Amino acid sequence: MKKSYYVIGGIILALVLLVIYSVSSYNGLVGLKEGIDSKLADIDVQLERRADLIPNLVNTVKGYVKHEDEAIEKVTSARENLLKANSLEDKAEANENLDTALDALLVIVENYPDLKANENFINLQDELAGTENRIANARRTYNESVKDYNSTIKRFPKNIIANMFNFDDADYFEADESKKEVPSVDFD
Repeated sequence: MKKSYYVIGGIILALVLLVIYSVSSYNGLVGLKEGIDSKLADIDVQLERRADLIPNLVNTVKGYVKHEDEAIEKVTSARENLLKANSLEDKAEANENLDTALDALLVIVENYPDLKANENFINLQDELAGTENRIANARRTYNESVKDYNSTIKRFPKNIIANMFNFDDADYFEADESKKEVPSVDFD
């Protein structure tokens, strides 16, 4: 009779430990998922900051560059698309389009020495460069969180808990394929 109490006690203890582990694992996965959402929000903040700087940059350039309306329109349109983007994929694509439009605008600026020397333009360019660095850092931090989360939900035994509660892989914030190519440099 005493032996059956030990067996029942052992089974109850094992069940209690299993429940504690399951709850702890679930809470850990929730924390990792929330961390990803927080890091994605950090990216959004930096993208919005950059989008807020662009009208000032465009207005400064407009004062000097009267006949470059197409480049200015592309930057303005790309900015609007970035602000409208909702999904991670849409944000990444809109961000790449804005990068391309800004690059084209800055190439045009090279033809206007007075504009390049304008203090307001220089300050805006510096702020934009700082924001670009913050965006890159926010992306890197986000992708590290995604890696930690994705690897955790795939490891045994947490993968069992993750599957039970439908924790799915998170998407990385990836660079556009065209940005991965090594640019060719020709000095001719």
